[in-house]
Amino acid sequence: MIRPSRYTLRYARPSGSGIEDLRASIREQGLLQPILIRPQDHGFEIVAGHRRFAACRSLRWRVIPCRIRELTDRQAYEVQLAENIQRKSMDPIEEAEAYRRYVTEYGWGGVGELGKRIGKSEEYVSHRMQLLRLPEDLRERVAGGGMGVSQALELAGADEPLRTELAAEMASGGLTVRQIRDAKRRVAREPKPDGGTRSAAILNRGNLALKITLSRIDDLIEDARAVGPKERAELVRFLMELRLQTHSMIDETLKYKKRRPGRA
Repeated sequence: MIRPSRYTLRYARPSGSGIEDLRASIREQGLLQPILIRPQDHGFEIVAGHRRFAACRSLRWRVIPCRIRELTDRQAYEVQLAENIQRKSMDPIEEAEAYRRYVTEYGWGGVGELGKRIGKSEEYVSHRMQLLRLPEDLRERVAGGGMGVSQALELAGADEPLRTELAAEMASGGLTVRQIRDAKRRVAREPKPDGGTRSAAILNRGNLALKITLSRIDDLIEDARAVGPKERAELVRFLMELRLQTHSMIDETLKYKKRRPGRA
């Protein structure tokens, strides 16, 4: 008599991740927390407890304890959201997609109203939804834990091809939020790149790599201030020299871009 929700956010199949452990626990201890359902035509619909339901069904149980509540579609969706957020069972992209459906697809309320319903700030909900501006490959990295939400939000606000280059740098060595922000700021101060040739793209990538290196050196200089006084002065002096050399290479790159062969 029980079926999954039409508005489900996410729920695992009996063979899904974590279901085996849950099934073993339920087999040994029983279903300690009843699932929440709501009456529908010809049966009931799950509001909260899809994984528990899947585990019980995989055990071939015919009857399980439930709590029954009269809920509208919107209320049921909000309960699901609140439970998944409390359990931290959604990755950031699943969370963002759930917010998008509530606000845009179903039209149940704005970002601020949704935040109040689930106990989150308007800024939190808005920032999560911004993750959906990322291309598919970067969304997958965020969902899999390969990129933090803060770094992803900084990338979401970057224009192409800068975003692609920053993402490539993150894949190879990782970048902090500050380093991404610094790179965006430094690039914004420059004239827009001219031409779409392969050589221009290579130069732009090289220039960006140098700017990221500059930001990383700045972080190292900050860290060096915590070193003992005997080594600090020499270490900071060395890092400052690297910083000057990097600045010089950035200048040389810009000069070459202006005089490169074949430039109109």
